[in-house]
Amino acid sequence: MKPCSLLALMLIAAASSLHAEPMQWGDIRDGSLYLQADSADTLQLRWSPAWQSDANQEQLYLLQPDGQLLQQLDIRADQPYGQREIQLPAARGDYRLQVPGYSFRNFKVGHDRSTLAQFEPAKVHFSADVPSGVELYFRVAAGEQAQLAGKYYGGVSVLQATRLSDGQQVRLPLVEHPHYGQFDQSALPVAQQDEVWRLSLGGSGKVAFWLDGTANLFAQDLRQLHPLQWTPARVELRLKPQVRGPSPHLGIALPYAEPPSSTFELLRALGPQAANFYSFVDVIQQEPQREITFRRLYREDFKIERDITLLAGTGRRAVLDADSATLAGLDAWLADSVRLGNQGLHYLAFADEPNLNFPSYAAFAAYFAQMLEHTKANSDARAAGVRIAMPVSSRLLDGPFRIGAGQRRGIDWARQLLAEHGADIDALAWHEWMVRDLLATRRYRTSVRAAADLVGLDAQGRPRKALLLSQTNISSGPDLSPYQQDTHYAALWWTSVVINASQDGLLDMLNWFQAADEPEYPKGMLSQQDAQRFSLKPVAVAQQFIRQHWLGQVQALDNPSFEVDALALRDGQRHSLLGVAKTPRTQNVELGDASICQANPTLELLGADGRSRHTELHCSDGRASFQVPGETLFALTWKTL
Repeated sequence: MKPCSLLALMLIAAASSLHAEPMQWGDIRDGSLYLQADSADTLQLRWSPAWQSDANQEQLYLLQPDGQLLQQLDIRADQPYGQREIQLPAARGDYRLQVPGYSFRNFKVGHDRSTLAQFEPAKVHFSADVPSGVELYFRVAAGEQAQLAGKYYGGVSVLQATRLSDGQQVRLPLVEHPHYGQFDQSALPVAQQDEVWRLSLGGSGKVAFWLDGTANLFAQDLRQLHPLQWTPARVELRLKPQVRGPSPHLGIALPYAEPPSSTFELLRALGPQAANFYSFVDVIQQEPQREITFRRLYREDFKIERDITLLAGTGRRAVLDADSATLAGLDAWLADSVRLGNQGLHYLAFADEPNLNFPSYAAFAAYFAQMLEHTKANSDARAAGVRIAMPVSSRLLDGPFRIGAGQRRGIDWARQLLAEHGADIDALAWHEWMVRDLLATRRYRTSVRAAADLVGLDAQGRPRKALLLSQTNISSGPDLSPYQQDTHYAALWWTSVVINASQDGLLDMLNWFQAADEPEYPKGMLSQQDAQRFSLKPVAVAQQFIRQHWLGQVQALDNPSFEVDALALRDGQRHSLLGVAKTPRTQNVELGDASICQANPTLELLGADGRSRHTELHCSDGRASFQVPGETLFALTWKTL
């Protein structure tokens, strides 16, 4: 059969299918489903357990074509199965149904075939769990050098792309790789005209597939392929006079050693106010005062005001016994803290992510009680700024990534420890992982509020215990996507996390994990070329931008936008409005405060090229307005008289 005849048959089949049964998508685990509805439709959403659903709540988001949130779907941990109907009014442009990864449920979506649907999968992370025989279509525009890519997760093992115009095929086997961030890819031939390809997924189960160099969009019906419309949006922010509380100390996890001198300038550029350390009890008890040099360096040269130390064994071994060796290591650390003098606060955690690592809560509680009593016996430690933090859990509201996670939620372990030792605990600390999606970063605000509710507020409205989000990253462990960690995506993500976690003025510390890439964990703010040469990654450039505009207090701000995060900061007469536009859509921002226009304001943008630039601010009728390109950080600064 001639290629043109094949294409004609495909078009006829597609046209006849428009009136067939509803279209089904599933099982989606991570990705965006774009939906263009010229007539009203009803989405049929169903979900079922995938893994640890009983330990994890979830949120899905449906955005209108203008980027505003139409509906947020909240699924509780006790809802492993469920279904929901969601009305989709007729509208111009593309709705966006977001299934944020990492998802713990399988989501199936049904819609009318007259609604044009395209799926944008995650890159590197698996995005779906599919049956055998799945076929999808994608378009490559004229002149584009597209790459078909995929990663093997034990399910789909081959991707085959067939060009419909002439039947040319590209076959991509998917094989196992030693490192998570590695994957397989193959170039597609460049054409002088737009081409439609059919993608066949070989096998069943988990699948990761995506496109580089062209739109990463796939349809079940080739006639549904179309460019997305990112209609410019309007964002109206309202600054309020109330101060919510102090802004948190922003920091990074620093190495268990004095860093190379070649990194000093870069670390100063990051401007950390806080730090996360490990102290290896088996090392420090054999080498007393080993940590004094670098702890003093970080404190005095880098002006780090607060830090948290996690006790562990060599290699970050997390489970310790309160035996003589561990207690000797604890004594050595306390002696060092006293020797450093009363300089800031040194939070001490007796274990690293005990809800993930210890055999049970009872085992950890017994260990914690012994370590606490031993610490209290050192009368000089508290005067030197030592404070007790707990439980330093893996995640707060949801369970860690292990069997039995439903009985290991960080907030539940924290509640029990507070009931047993509340008077001796100074801080609630936790690590937050796997909120990988830019639209889901609002969950950080939810977790900080939940932590504040747990410890309670004092008469001044401040948490009775310091709240420390002492480690966070897009992903946990080595499960990292270079598309996220090494690109402007990380800059957008970190800025959004900082804004959401700081929004209510309740958090005391927020640390990115970690300072520099390690061979097995390339998730630092600094990339390493060799033993002495380092450079700023995009997330570090964002951190530098944030710190340049970071002020001491959080001011109340009304922000109805879903795609733009913004944080108002002030120090006396100095003001900053820090924000991030998280999608490709242009955002037209307005501030209804006449005093800003009279205060000689400055507007700075930071885009994907990593270069900040000043841009124009418009003032008229007592309103300040400015335009922010998509996927861009911004900072508006001014001084009041």
